Amino acid sequence: MEKNLEFPDLLRLIDERSTAFRAAVAAAPSLDAQVSTCPEWTLFDLVKHLGGGDRFWAAIVGAGPADAPPAEATAARAALEVPREREALLAWLAASTQLLLSALREAGPDAGCWAWWSALQTPRTSGGVARHRAQETAVHTYDAQLAAGAPQPLPTEVALDGVEEFLFTCVATPSAWPHKPTAFDFHTAEGRSWRLTVDGDGARSTRIPAPTAATGEDSDAAGASIHGTASELVLYLYDRIPADSLHVDGDAGLLDLLRAWEPEE
Repeated sequence: MEKNLEFPDLLRLIDERSTAFRAAVAAAPSLDAQVSTCPEWTLFDLVKHLGGGDRFWAAIVGAGPADAPPAEATAARAALEVPREREALLAWLAASTQLLLSALREAGPDAGCWAWWSALQTPRTSGGVARHRAQETAVHTYDAQLAAGAPQPLPTEVALDGVEEFLFTCVATPSAWPHKPTAFDFHTAEGRSWRLTVDGDGARSTRIPAPTAATGEDSDAAGASIHGTASELVLYLYDRIPADSLHVDGDAGLLDLLRAWEPEE
């Protein structure tokens, strides 16, 4: 069974994806370019969001265990002002990423901190923050590349971790699924698979063996099975591409129910 990415790998991926993000912004015809995957945002807005997020999470990690984000970090994010000239903006973003990476390195992977997600499958630790920020940076890099007219698939390393990270962080919840219990299987072309089970006990995911030509797939085991590259699955989960971009076996309508589900806190 594949292991999770190590903490140093997550920090490296945050740095690499932020560098790719800045390259896309530098190549874009205008900071006013619309970001089609983030409605009503321009490329400038996207840069402000990502850099502001880096600074926000750096403050959260630095604050240690807490029941809420530090008031100073929340106020600073609300009042965030960034340079509008492209070169200065890119320098500000690079500095923002380094603030996050420095906070994560100083804390190490196991330090507790506030986080918005349920602790059901992703710990509220600096390691959990690093894993999620790697994915957020990767997906927003795709957004920036799309706005610049040259979208690229997510790198396989970050995308393979991204499917599980999304299921463990953004979906896992103890809140009851309001429909008939079912399961969703996610299969990557690269050979990793997960099952998301939803029922009265909430939602949780686990790794499962990938289907093979010899064994096939038990069509009764999951209400819907979704197949694609790891990049495609991450982009679908983050609502960047539609379900019809993937191969879906079973009841595709279940995906609409999953997308519309808003678990209680």
